[in-house]
Amino acid sequence: MLIEFAVTNCRSIRTEQVLSLVMTKSHELTNSNSFTPESSGAVPLLRSAAVYGPNAAGKSNIIDAMRTMKQIVLTSAFDRHHGDPLPLTPFRLDRETEHAPCEFEVNFVVEGCRYQYGFAATRERVTEEWLLAFPLGRPQRWIGRVWNEETQNYEWDPMRALTGNKQVWKESTRSNALFLSTAVQLNCKQLQPVYDWFKHTLRIAGIQGWNPNFTASLCKELEQRTKILDFLKAADIDIQDVLIEFEQMSTKHLPDDIPDDVKKIILDGLKEKDVFDIKTVHLNAQGEKIEFDFEDESDGTRKLFAFAGPWIDALNNGFVLIIDELHDNLHPKLVQFLIQLFHSTETNPNNAQLIFTTHETSILNQEVLRRDQIWFCEKDNTKGTCLYPLTDFSPRKGRENLEMSYLAGRYGALPFVRSLKWTSAG
Repeated sequence: MLIEFAVTNCRSIRTEQVLSLVMTKSHELTNSNSFTPESSGAVPLLRSAAVYGPNAAGKSNIIDAMRTMKQIVLTSAFDRHHGDPLPLTPFRLDRETEHAPCEFEVNFVVEGCRYQYGFAATRERVTEEWLLAFPLGRPQRWIGRVWNEETQNYEWDPMRALTGNKQVWKESTRSNALFLSTAVQLNCKQLQPVYDWFKHTLRIAGIQGWNPNFTASLCKELEQRTKILDFLKAADIDIQDVLIEFEQMSTKHLPDDIPDDVKKIILDGLKEKDVFDIKTVHLNAQGEKIEFDFEDESDGTRKLFAFAGPWIDALNNGFVLIIDELHDNLHPKLVQFLIQLFHSTETNPNNAQLIFTTHETSILNQEVLRRDQIWFCEKDNTKGTCLYPLTDFSPRKGRENLEMSYLAGRYGALPFVRSLKWTSAG
């Protein structure tokens, strides 16, 4: 369960930007749109958050920062060698930030315990790393590591609350790797839930959503296939059945002009080796079943099918689902349908959470979102991304048309469109 994410000096983000899912004191939609985690000292959290803003304001970079943090946690210990650069891009429009560390921090709850984990890093090295755990509501410092530029060495906290062979883990941690990742690779059970939260719970998709293969793979099981069909029918997608043919990935599925040795490398590196032939089944006017190739379906139907598997998986397991441009190729009613699945205790019994960027403004006045679930993103006068909540403006509940106020510019985060004037050549 995500509480808060903070990022500083990453891509278009210059100063610290914080996305919080902590519920405010407002009583609107409390039962459906919020929940309280089962952990010591827990505060009520929101089931979803929507981020609005013009193109190029940095909405996608907020999500990309989460993706980057996850990537470094999962790969820094074993997928890199000494001297390999970290996948970081600082804010480049300021000389002071261009060579400064990027910084990430996340607060979350897993297995009934709250954690506060973060790190700062340049492309060359991790400059700081910390982890606070709150097993009984009080902080315990499990990780503390800071790079000393003068001595060219790391200074470590005693980390007394962390059990195990800490000295070996410290000595095994490269400058371009995280201690968290290294210790888990060396069988540190105490840190495993933190690592697993990034690996399993945090699910991030880009603008194109997901590949339909994950949904297709779930169709192997009758129960999951039935849920996927129920999902599509509930979204008013006129599909009676889905037929999936499975075939092991082989060289015949790759272009002929690729050399055989390269084909072998590609196949060895694939995590998913099943090839799926997806067909949808519709009924004609006579009630007969007609099969369609998946490619013959509309863009919206294909996207919704690709969403079905991750959506059902997240709701079943209490994952944190993060989507860029949720509205893309989807009708506003379908966007509302997808969000409401997270706001229902019946469809979301395990308190999954949804964070998404969108330009779909119609949901602002549909009793879909609380005011503290609505966020805006725009550039400041330094061309850096600013992220801020609707609650900063204290909109009047029930008396302010949020969609019209946003489009009228009351909350900012709108494109400034100028008249087009052609410049003559010469």
